[in-house]
Amino acid sequence: MLDMDSVYREYVTVVYKFLLSLCYEEDMAEELTQETFYQAVRSANRYDGSCKVSTWLCQIAKHLWYQEVEHRKKKGTSPLTEDILSKDIPVEDRFNLKS
Repeated sequence: MLDMDSVYREYVTVVYKFLLSLCYEEDMAEELTQETFYQAVRSANRYDGSCKVSTWLCQIAKHLWYQEVEHRKKKGTSPLTEDILSKDIPVEDRFNLKS
């Protein structure tokens, strides 16, 4: 079983930067980071160790990001994916964000 306090301390910055690289909005990245760890705590018993903890957390984060994009599409708010795609930032640079 994972010690989620340790997992949080070790990976919160990784998850936050990953989400920020997707959404480019600090507030949203913070909110989705919190939700990611909430979901991770709820499903910690299902983590089987077949991948790195960071991979597992980023998969949860990515799923939550997709849900947010769909939610915004349905609400009729500005589509985030178009904003992101219009930014000419190489994928490699997305993960080199300052903390």
